[in-house]
Amino acid sequence: MTDAAMSTLFVTKLYRARLAEAAALNARLLASCLAIAEADKAGQAWSRAHGYKGYTSYASLDDLTTRDPAFADLKRALDPHARAFTQALHLDLGRRKLALDSIWINVLAPGGTHSGHIHPHSVLSGTYYVDTPKGASALKLEDPRLPQMMAAPPRRADAPEAEQTFVYLAPQAGDVLMWESFVRHEVPPNGARRARVSVSFNYRW
Repeated sequence: MTDAAMSTLFVTKLYRARLAEAAALNARLLASCLAIAEADKAGQAWSRAHGYKGYTSYASLDDLTTRDPAFADLKRALDPHARAFTQALHLDLGRRKLALDSIWINVLAPGGTHSGHIHPHSVLSGTYYVDTPKGASALKLEDPRLPQMMAAPPRRADAPEAEQTFVYLAPQAGDVLMWESFVRHEVPPNGARRARVSVSFNYRW
């Protein structure tokens, strides 16, 4: 058998970081998230109508960074990470740059889930974790090639993370995760005894 070469092509990157200011910022964010969740009647109604167990401001509020200084501080902390991820992806933005397009609160009650989805019309998507109690649900990411695999056999259970069809991540409070917006992801049932609180966001070009 002649020598063979193996290359890795079309890699899907995941950005993981921990905010240096997480401890102080999270105390403020948690208080703000819970207060807004209690006051936002439109968001509560949307969450009930769409089977979201808990609360999300996804469809009701688009002004968090001007409504509350804690979210403005979070944006300032996220922007350098978005720039670093953009560089790692070798994106050619020309004279333009990515900008935070939307940001919203997720207060996922015990037993709550968020079904698989992507974020159209965005370049980067991600979540910052404010409160992740013991047993809080993971983030599940799906191999973007899955719809094209057709009759391919499943991956072995001992396959490395980069070769798995689904990857489950268990972030901690203070962690930020970012991925390209075409990556399908979901949140399995929250097994904690109290709400899992996070802030999700999109960057557009």
